[in-house]
Amino acid sequence: MTTRMTPDEREAELGQHLRDLRLRQNIDQRQLAERADVALNAVKNLEGGKGATVTSLVKVLRGLGREEWLGTLAPQVSISPLQMLKAKPARQRASRVKGAPHV
Repeated sequence: MTTRMTPDEREAELGQHLRDLRLRQNIDQRQLAERADVALNAVKNLEGGKGATVTSLVKVLRGLGREEWLGTLAPQVSISPLQMLKAKPARQRASRVKGAPHV
């Protein structure tokens, strides 16, 4: 049985990933804040799992060279083959109006 993580646990996990990545790049929080053009507290809050704005998250990911992570949050939706079979063909002409003379 799988257990679902709470939002707080997810934030803490994301913060730990960000911290680990920053440390692997051998930069401190202040350097990351400058590189990402965010306040030092934004970096501290993200790494501490206390949340921040989406803008700050995007900037920090960009500062860490990991902006592509955002693409995994909302993968592009494609139409399934079953939906394609159910789709109605595009109309090619207008319907005739009842009682209208044929031209």
